[in-house]
Parts: sequence; C-alpha cells; structure tokens
Amino acid sequence: MQIAILSAGNGWHVQDLIRAAGELGHQAIPVDFRRVAASVNASTHSLSGFDGLIVRTMPPGSLEQVIFRMDVLQRLQAEGVPVLNPPRALEICVDKYLASARLAAAGLRVPPTIVCQDAEAALEAFNTLGGDVVVKPLFGSEGRGMMRVSDHDLAWRTFRTLERTQSVLYLQKFIHHPGWDLRVFVLGKRVLTAMRRRADGHWRTNVAQGGKGERVVISREMADLAIRAAKAVQAPLSGIDLLPGPEDQVFVLEVNAVPGWRALSPITGVDVAKEIVHYFISEFRNR
Repeated sequence: MQIAILSAGNGWHVQDLIRAAGELGHQAIPVDFRRVAASVNASTHSLSGFDGLIVRTMPPGSLEQVIFRMDVLQRLQAEGVPVLNPPRALEICVDKYLASARLAAAGLRVPPTIVCQDAEAALEAFNTLGGDVVVKPLFGSEGRGMMRVSDHDLAWRTFRTLERTQSVLYLQKFIHHPGWDLRVFVLGKRVLTAMRRRADGHWRTNVAQGGKGERVVISREMADLAIRAAKAVQAPLSGIDLLPGPEDQVFVLEVNAVPGWRALSPITGVDVAKEIVHYFISEFRNR
C-alpha cells in the first residue's frame, strides 16, 4: 500500500511514519500540504496514485488555502480514498469553540467557556468566569499562545490587543488542578496508551511547554471518557487531554486530531507510529 503523509515538511513524526510503514511492508511518502493541487475534468492531481492519506499537519495559511485543503480531503474521501483523520474531525478539532461545544453536547465536562469578538464582551466574560481565566487562540496546539489572566487591568490590555488583531477571544475559567493532567492517545475504539504530564513550576502541563511526562496506567473511567471524547469529535486518531479538578471532577480540556507522540512513545514504550500505520491498513482492508 502506498500512503501519502500530508505535512509541512519532513519532520520527526513524518520520518517515524515512513519508518513504521516500511517495517510493515508498505510505503509512506511525504507530501507538502502547501503544494497540493487538484483538478476537475482534467488529469492533474498531486494526490492521485495513493491508496490512502494520513494527515500529519495542517499548515498555517489563508482562509482560502485552508478551505481548499479541506475541500481536497473531502473530495478524496467521497471518492473512497481512506483519510486519517477524516476531514470532519480535522474541522472540528482545529476549532476550539466547535470542539468544546461538541464535547459538552455529548455530556462531557469541559471548563466554563465564553467566546466573543470584542474587548468589552471579553472583559464581561472575564468577570463572569470569576476573574481567573485562560485565554487561548481559537486555532492552536501544544499550549502555544495561551496565557492565564487574573488581573483586571491586564485582562483589559490583553483583550484590547487581541481585538486589534481581529482575533476571536476564547476564554476558559481556570481550573485549579493538582499540577498534572493526562494525555490519552485514542486509536480507533480503544486507548492505545497514556501519560501523565506534570507542570514544571508552571500551570501549563504541555510537554512542549516544559511539562514532564511519565508513564501511567489510567482507570477504566478515564479510558471511557477519552473514548467518548474522541467519538464526540469524530476523530478515530486523537490525543485527549483530561484534567482532574476540584471535588474529583475530570474535565476534557482538548482533543487533538493530529497528536504528537515524540515524548509519548519513549515514555510508554509503545511504537505509536507503527500502531497508527497498522490501524490504517486494517481499516483500509476492511472497507
């Protein structure tokens, strides 16, 4: 089987998928998402000839570029080409508001969240959420661009700055936690592996932002929460962030539809890339 790895270069995760595919007797070829071309009633199509696609990254781009890339994936899927993750899952998970809304609608606990477009509304939301919030970019991952705001004046300056850049203001109530969360890696209808991420003297637990990962065996309850979260956003391949809060409550913070495993694999001893390729091939053959 020849698999296209859609990415923005030949980074570590792309190389790991190429290795895993080769060890399983298949070929994975990196394709730069920014160079993808398509056609209608013509023979030009940069993704023709592949048996399936694994989406590793959705590179930044203009609204037109991102919509076109999603259109290409939707069309290929409609033509019967396997795509992992499916386009709908990518659309949901790249948008924190939509993902949070889908999780809440599925009965999962998410932090109280208010999303608005101007500084005045954001300041009102700040007060409504208790004056201690995490401000996140609507699109983003690995904890980049997040900040905790608990001062009224700083909140106003932050919201005004974001308003001037025409950003959507996404505010979540800060959840007091024990200094760690769980990253649960879901593949298909099962939990593949998980790790506990401890904050390194900071409230953020993301490994990319200095958090320390450690192997953990999660409870059946936590596994069920992760699987329900993945189902809610239609992502068979996903990284679920679970945060223990006050009174034994567990919050679903985020679902990542292009999760990394560079820290996860050595910590847990699981060859995540090989598991992904094996799952993808199995699903393809079962169609």
